[in-house]
Amino acid sequence: MDCHQCRSHCQTAQSPKSRWWHWRQKKTAPSLVLPDTLSKIALVGMPNVGKSALFNALTGRYVTVSNYPGTTVEVSRGQATIGDRPVLIVDTPGMYSLLPITEEERVARDMLLSTPVSLVIHVVDAKNLGRMLPLTFQLIEAGLPVLLVLNMMDEVRQLQIQIQIDHLQQELGIPVMATAAATHFGIRELKAKIATYVDAPVLSPAY
Repeated sequence: MDCHQCRSHCQTAQSPKSRWWHWRQKKTAPSLVLPDTLSKIALVGMPNVGKSALFNALTGRYVTVSNYPGTTVEVSRGQATIGDRPVLIVDTPGMYSLLPITEEERVARDMLLSTPVSLVIHVVDAKNLGRMLPLTFQLIEAGLPVLLVLNMMDEVRQLQIQIQIDHLQQELGIPVMATAAATHFGIRELKAKIATYVDAPVLSPAY
């Protein structure tokens, strides 16, 4: 794996259980160290739903990137402040299903089901909600703590699409939030909702 060449000092080097948290740091934040003890929030979603924009809105510029062990798939993680607590945000590779076909989907699934997380944020393109929800159902059925984020709500309004968020939340039995990550709409409200999970115990992997 392409590590950051500091195994003698790396906090994760001592624990085989946390090998996939070895990261190669970007030049923009060469001194950044993100400890494994932070509560972990995983961002999940199909490609082109604005997941990376939401990741950037939550974490800012403090980001590290590395390949998942044994693959060429890159994974980003960064630190965010939720309430008064630092948390670790992980941007998983794009995936359509928990039944993987591509290497990216396999990596995303393995990260979700093998690593304890406080919250899984499923980011969807609100304009195409119908084809996004099957993955939401899979995440819920896997026993993961899921929060659904309807992203690109600015485009939804331009198209005059009506989404009954309260009804959707009731039907799914999970929190549903509306955002437009590119313009930071709804980010403050999303952080407030995330805070309720950060204060809760970290859940064990679903399997």
